[in-house]
Amino acid sequence: MTLPSPKTYAFWLAVLRIFTGAAWIVHGVGKFTQSAMYMPPNGFIVGFIAKAATSTTGPYHQFLVNVVQPNIAIFAELVRLGEVLTGCALLLGVFTRLGGFVGVLLTLNYMAAKGAFGSAEGVAGIDAAMLALSAINIVLPTGRMLGIDALLGRRRTAPPVIVAPAPVHAAPVHAEFVEEQPLEGPSAPKE
Repeated sequence: MTLPSPKTYAFWLAVLRIFTGAAWIVHGVGKFTQSAMYMPPNGFIVGFIAKAATSTTGPYHQFLVNVVQPNIAIFAELVRLGEVLTGCALLLGVFTRLGGFVGVLLTLNYMAAKGAFGSAEGVAGIDAAMLALSAINIVLPTGRMLGIDALLGRRRTAPPVIVAPAPVHAAPVHAEFVEEQPLEGPSAPKE
């Protein structure tokens, strides 16, 4: 059995990247086209953050209560912009590792807000799938096929190194074998 060629792997990684980008765009564009349903003062994010603030503890709870809630309009804008830009980066294959990184950060934040880390349901849901799909784009060069990163990567390649031939006047090298004396007794150290 032979393994597929690297181009086959690259193609399927590109398909996975494009699928992930499309999913992020679908999540983000709806927040722009239906702003009233998502944005403050009465949108989805207000209730989501309020519920998260009551169900979380520790530093993340303090972050939600002291930073996010007072600045909810800014965070709502950052979330929807982050989702769309992550989707565009992955869909187009430009700065895919950065896009994957932002996707991982967004997903980890959603999972923390939902308290998903302590339940089997949380690590088996859509957020966990988006976390894994986004992480693949950090670890593997998914933008190197069917993406703009492929064009940027070609430009960044180093020029070939030209090695000068050896001088003509150099003396040839001859191999020489030297016999070794046989060992007397055991060669392993005694314990």
